[in-house]
Amino acid sequence: MKNKLSNLLGQEFRFLARPLNLWSRLLLLLSAAAIVAAFFFPLWRMHLVAPQYSDGLDLFIYCYKIVGGGLNGQHLVEINNLNHYIGMASIKQADFLEMRWMPFVFGLIILMILRSVVFGQMGNVVDLFAVYCYFGIFSIGSFWYRLYQYGHNLDPRAPMHITPFTPLLLGTKQIANFRESSYPEWAAYLLLLSVLLIVIAGWLSRKETVA
Repeated sequence: MKNKLSNLLGQEFRFLARPLNLWSRLLLLLSAAAIVAAFFFPLWRMHLVAPQYSDGLDLFIYCYKIVGGGLNGQHLVEINNLNHYIGMASIKQADFLEMRWMPFVFGLIILMILRSVVFGQMGNVVDLFAVYCYFGIFSIGSFWYRLYQYGHNLDPRAPMHITPFTPLLLGTKQIANFRESSYPEWAAYLLLLSVLLIVIAGWLSRKETVA
């Protein structure tokens, strides 16, 4: 049993010590570039349609800000007016604490990618992938919880009373006379691409041998 455990640990250490080839390092650099590009596009979009808003109201969520659609972001003002009518709190960027630290976490991940390129070991890629996945799961969970709070902490003194609800994270649903659609935007796809590039980078170097 002791020998089997030693052999297993030895294989794991040898795997983590495998060097990264040139193609893997190039893919990691492309992964970092995809993360940088994601800062210029929204992560998520919420679209609301109702009889009085036939063209719809849009809300774009970036990793560091919230922007309404329409001229000068007027859609955010309209959405907050509607939220007030049903007793929902106004959507304010300051309430999303995640947006204060998300850019720093993305910066940390980019530094970890560059570290993997420079030191060039499989162990660096494994660490990078683990941190990236944890951050992604935590961010999605935090986003969902924020939506839950908005839809359940309704003011009982509001002019209109509706059943507490959770706005959709993904998909389409009917809320009173509004049809809400929520779906990822370009930045989300770029981040998914960056994760995929990290996985492919590790796969391409899986058979490299330690010099």
